[in-house]
Order: sequence, then C-alpha cells, then structure tokens
Amino acid sequence: MILTAAFRGKMATRVLQRVGKGLKQTKSGLQVTVVVRSLSAFREDSWFKSLFVRKVDPRKDAHSHLLAKKEDNNLYKIQFHNVKPECLDIFCSYTQLYVFIFSEGVLPSIHADPEYPCELVGTWNTWYGEQDQAVHLWRYRGGYPALTEVMNKLRQNKEFMNYRNERGKMLLSRRNQLLLEFSFWNEPVPRPGPNIYELRSYQLRPGTMIEWGNYWARAIEIRQQNQESVGGFFSQIGSLYTVHHLWAYKDLQSREDTRNAAWQRDGWDQIVYYTVPLIQHMESRIMIPMKTSPLK
Repeated sequence: MILTAAFRGKMATRVLQRVGKGLKQTKSGLQVTVVVRSLSAFREDSWFKSLFVRKVDPRKDAHSHLLAKKEDNNLYKIQFHNVKPECLDIFCSYTQLYVFIFSEGVLPSIHADPEYPCELVGTWNTWYGEQDQAVHLWRYRGGYPALTEVMNKLRQNKEFMNYRNERGKMLLSRRNQLLLEFSFWNEPVPRPGPNIYELRSYQLRPGTMIEWGNYWARAIEIRQQNQESVGGFFSQIGSLYTVHHLWAYKDLQSREDTRNAAWQRDGWDQIVYYTVPLIQHMESRIMIPMKTSPLK
C-alpha cells in the first residue's frame, strides 16, 4: 500500500500525540513505558520510520542511461577471489603467470588481439580490509557482446581452462560484479608506481543512485587535486546499488593528508552531509598491486 504525503503526516501526528498523552498521564500513575518502549522497539525498516524518511522522486529512465558514459561502450567486471591462506603466494604466482602469458603473446593476447576485446585494468592483493583476497578489474570494450565473445573463446582455450582448474583448488570462494563507469569520472589508465590503492565500496539505498551521481559529479572536482582518483563505477549485475570508488596514493600518510585536505575545500562538507544518508553499508580495502598490474 502506498501512503500519500498527507496520510503519512497524519499518522506521524497521531503517533506523537499518543506519546505526549502518555507523558501527561504519568501524574495519575498510569503506565506509559509501554508506549515508549513499543516505539523504541520498532525496527529500522518499520512503518514508523517510513513516516519520516526522504521520499524518492520517480524517474522516467534507468539510472544506467543517465549516469553511464555515452561516448564509449565499456563494461567492467570486478572479481573478488578469497584465497586459502596457505595458497596465497602460489595463487599470486599463478595469476601473474596467467596475465604474463596472455600479455606477452605465448597465448592469443587478450590485451592486444582484437579477437579478445578485453583488457586487464588492475590486479591487487588486499593489504587492509578483507584478508587473503585478490581483486581483479577487467574492461570489455564493446559492452555485453564483447563480454560474451571473450567468455566463449576462453572456454575453448585449453591453457586458460587448465589455469582455471588449478586456481579453483586454491580458492575458498569467489564473486564478481558487472559494472558501468560514471560519466563524470575519468577512465582508468595505466599509471606508474609504486602506489597503494583504496577501493571504497558503498551499498546504497535502492532508488538513490541518481542522487549519489548528482552529488559526486561535483565532488570529483574537489578530489582531483592530487590526481588520486582512478575510477568510479556502479553495479549492473551482482550486488545491486553498489558503488566502487578507486583511488591511488603514494602511501598511507599521503592518503591521510589528501583526505584531510578535502575538508578545507568549499563544498566538501555539504557533499558528505547529503550523501551519508544514502548509504546502507560501506567498506574500504587498501590494496597492493601485483607485479603484472597495469595500475602500478
């Protein structure tokens, strides 16, 4: 059932009147803690909270059409591989060998050969955050058809299938997401190192992606001062309403200084103030690039 604004306002007034009435009756010895406790016991997603939450404006178009880049047709895949702790070194060696083989032409190169319209953007090990985890970011130039083409060809590649079978023995779990990049964010390009990378992931409240994009279209101008921004993405398949911001810093102290400096610039405090309520959950990973990563 959809509540109108007037009805929701009346319901909120009645609830507050009940609380006020209960407080006035304390002198006569009536028990009012039942009302107060019942109000405090409502869950966050209860109807009581829904009376006061911000209303999401209706949209006439998908947020992917409004926020994604129009000039190119790039699709990104991010992979999270949770590795058995005792296999982490071997896993990294296998992954680097796999990337090296493909990039050096021993096998058909997925980086240079037009038959594989796909390229590795970056590959990392987590340093702080979820431990014993590898993160890989791939770009498919041509969107979903390019992804399908690459996957079909890799299934016919015996060397890749052997690598995949060996990799599976070292993993505890794995997951991935298909992403689009924000139109206002620069495309990730190879950069020299050494750097550390921070992947900040936000689970947004459903229906708030447009609002997030509007604020961050302004915020990214503030956060470009030290060229720390690498890429900004939002999910299409996998965990939905997920945003990933990828940043590069020289070290942890540089990260701290850069983030603190943002607070001295006009507008940053307002952007944080208005975007925090859009978030359901957030996490940060500090990552170290593997030797074969284009993002050093």
